[in-house]
Amino acid sequence: MTRTVGGSRVVIVMGVSAAGKSTVGARLADWLGVPFLEGDDLHPAANRAKMASGRPLDDADREPWLEALIAWIRATAASGNGGVATCSALKREYRDRLRATGADLCFVYLALDPEVAAERIAHRTKHFMPPRLLASQYGVLDPLEPEEPGVTVDASGSEEQVVAAALRAVAGQDR
Repeated sequence: MTRTVGGSRVVIVMGVSAAGKSTVGARLADWLGVPFLEGDDLHPAANRAKMASGRPLDDADREPWLEALIAWIRATAASGNGGVATCSALKREYRDRLRATGADLCFVYLALDPEVAAERIAHRTKHFMPPRLLASQYGVLDPLEPEEPGVTVDASGSEEQVVAAALRAVAGQDR
């Protein structure tokens, strides 16, 4: 069943690695009946290689990735159909740049304790980011602020619990 959250709204599922962005984002997109973008797919090969080697990205590395995401947000908003994308969006300045597109954005911040994230990431087998980079993500993380458009969801529960909480939040039931 297709549902709407305001026509051309773009939902950005954000958080550190292993918070569940891809799973939650795909399920939200399916529930809303809108396109889904795995934000990691926008990283240039050099970024993926750098992270795979255990080196964190810096702002210059993230620039082409953010520009590609901004282009997707603009195109998706212009389509009038909305969409869901994953993006770590760790820094407030990155979220400000995404909002500067003028699109109707809603951030879904999947908040997760570092210990839980470390446990989850240690069990991954098909992801380019090694566990040792998790600390660097928490080091630059600016959690979603109350004045930012979006919701914070506790991502420490089971997959079903987190997805259900995100669906309720996006539907406006927890605002």
